[in-house]
Amino acid sequence: MKELVELLAKSLVDNPDQVEVREIDSERSTIIELQVAPDDMGKVIGKQGKIARAIRTLTKAAAAKEGKRVVVEIMR
Repeated sequence: MKELVELLAKSLVDNPDQVEVREIDSERSTIIELQVAPDDMGKVIGKQGKIARAIRTLTKAAAAKEGKRVVVEIMR
């Protein structure tokens, strides 16, 4: 999942070298924290959160194939 989120984020932003993705595993789910440059925050979130919602939908679909639960958080 981490690689998927990283690939999506790097393709959206102007500064792909500043994209950081951390994966935190817990008993019930996996939390993926996405951090980008402040200038690129709007590109990752999108108008009314549509891009962020799409990223979350893709990761949830990929996780469902593996029988897991994934939460994507976009950090400042």
